[in-house]
Amino acid sequence: MPETTTALDLLDPKNDYVFKRLFGEAPELLVALINDLRPDLPEITAVEVLNPNIDPAELSGKYIILDVLARDAASNVYNVEIQVRRYGAWHKRGLYYLARTLSRQLGTGEDYDELRAVVGIHLLDFDLFTATPAQKAQALWRFEMRDRDQPTVTLGNVLQLNLIELRKADRLGLGSGPLSGWVTFFEHWREEQRMATIDHAPIQDALSRVRQLSADEEARRLAFVRERALRDEVSFLKEARQEGFQQGRQEGRQEGLQEGRQAEAATILLQLLALKFGALTETAQTRVQQADADTLRAWTARVLTTHSLEDVFVDRDQE
Repeated sequence: MPETTTALDLLDPKNDYVFKRLFGEAPELLVALINDLRPDLPEITAVEVLNPNIDPAELSGKYIILDVLARDAASNVYNVEIQVRRYGAWHKRGLYYLARTLSRQLGTGEDYDELRAVVGIHLLDFDLFTATPAQKAQALWRFEMRDRDQPTVTLGNVLQLNLIELRKADRLGLGSGPLSGWVTFFEHWREEQRMATIDHAPIQDALSRVRQLSADEEARRLAFVRERALRDEVSFLKEARQEGFQQGRQEGRQEGLQEGRQAEAATILLQLLALKFGALTETAQTRVQQADADTLRAWTARVLTTHSLEDVFVDRDQE
């Protein structure tokens, strides 16, 4: 009999290994999640999980995202995933993956009318859109192919990406329906009293499955491996950024010192030229100020041995 776990011992359902175990191994739970997260679309009754297996090698791989890919009875495909870290090209990756899934539906000679919808549902455990007050006040997003000026004119919904900013949704509140319940589950799964107030059966089923996984020693080990890999990835990216910043600062300092020395050399040369040949023309001053370090050294060396300004500036190749 598996050992019992306390609320503090429960695995995090936002860990994408745990997330895939929860919804990849329980198609009926995945159906409830999809229906509750996109209530404005036709309800589905069953799905086939197309990628139920988890390769242990993936758990420690860099930039790997564990997702759940499923197909309903009408052959519409759903890509459901949780993301706990923000990286620069995440939206491009999501669009590429959806477009590739769409393009793989048809074989040679098949009609485009056979295309079915490819729906991305991404749960984000970070705030994504925060540039304006309106963006800060919205946590649910749905992107489709629509005209910019007349958004009611669409190219259909065969390619769509749904985003849910979990933390923002939790702060804003989403009523008392199933969607709000799922947000509470992902953000407050360890709070027993709060979870007990949710009467939506699929969410209680998901919580029960989290308890079962948390009592499984191997599942806990693999969840830790995955969590460590994600932390290492974040640390690697942070260190790379810091190293690039430090290198940039060092190169900037070196470049600044070099420019400072060159400016000082130009100033000294201008003073020497003025002392020997009198007031300099603007053209002569500009020529000195724009000269490189080697040229400045050569001109400075000539000041004491030449008898005219023109001899100082003589082309080196003509010497």
